[in-house]
Amino acid sequence: MRHAHPAPFWGYSYNESDRVKKSAPKQGRQEGRAATIADVARMAGVSVATASRTVNRTRPVAADLRTKVLAAARQLGYSPNPHARALAQAHDTTVGVIVHDVSDPYFSEIVRGILQATSDDGQMVLIGNTYRDRERELAYMAAFRARRTSALILAGSGMEDREFGAKMTRQILDFEAAGGRAALIGRHYAPGDVVMADNLGGARALAMHLAELGHRVIGVISGPAGLTTTHDRLAGFRAGLAESGLSLPDEHVAVGGDFTRDAGFSGTVELLKRVRRMTAIFAMNDIIAVGTLTALRERGVRVPEEVSVCGFNDIPWARDLWPPLTTVHLPMFEMGKRALELARMPRAAEIRVEHLPTRLVVRMSTAPAAR
Repeated sequence: MRHAHPAPFWGYSYNESDRVKKSAPKQGRQEGRAATIADVARMAGVSVATASRTVNRTRPVAADLRTKVLAAARQLGYSPNPHARALAQAHDTTVGVIVHDVSDPYFSEIVRGILQATSDDGQMVLIGNTYRDRERELAYMAAFRARRTSALILAGSGMEDREFGAKMTRQILDFEAAGGRAALIGRHYAPGDVVMADNLGGARALAMHLAELGHRVIGVISGPAGLTTTHDRLAGFRAGLAESGLSLPDEHVAVGGDFTRDAGFSGTVELLKRVRRMTAIFAMNDIIAVGTLTALRERGVRVPEEVSVCGFNDIPWARDLWPPLTTVHLPMFEMGKRALELARMPRAAEIRVEHLPTRLVVRMSTAPAAR
């Protein structure tokens, strides 16, 4: 299903013509100067990237745009530089992927989907690990542009930060102006075709599941405060509780430093100290839930007889924990494959947004609330 992009781009009203710099000189070229691809793009009324793809035949271009570009090239007497054409054709050799931490099963499953999609055509995949460092993420984007990577996939969650969103927007537009294509996974404040999992709906279903089991005092261990994933899952969980006539006081939320086992352990210890009669804990991802299960076991708290525990993502070994973990299944492998498919498509007139559903997976770590 395709929809309009769910978030603004902080000052950009995005369309194809916006990618031609407004400061460019008027149409035409100076006498005595060889025509450039920028001259062709201006005369045809398209972006430099589209003009380059057309004359170098590196990627499919819409028939009407192709006609305009070739007509402009003939009129200007433009002929591609052989060295530039060789560089442009090199775009097809690599795919860049930027993740927060490839050791996290969420990101490794996404990367596995991308690798599967590239296995038949021999494309090389380069992975940049940011460790949630914003400047490192921008630096990787610039490095992939300098390498003339054909496709770029940003798999990390977006940041609730307008200034960072504007910087990312500039990097993506520069990357595509150089001939590449970018796609995003998750909610970002930046332009680009995007694959979105239903974090809101999944967390809502989880909250309603706990409410139906009779849980009334529930603790939450969240992810990093600045991530859109954290915001969306917490909002969805609150919405599900509200529909069940329940609320989530702020003191029932332990803010985790990251999506790690240690954050789950320390968050659980914190909740046990300050939330009396708590009968359930929502760990915002499965790795956090591992730390939660360990902390409860070390303190002699039985799961699920005394406290139910649930996670999010449904990583491959969530079913092998003890007790097997109730969680929300994200189609992580499919998210990676679909993002690469979007990055291989020509830029459309509007941003493509592919919504992939989540589903609740009930296992043995949740049970009716203890009396």
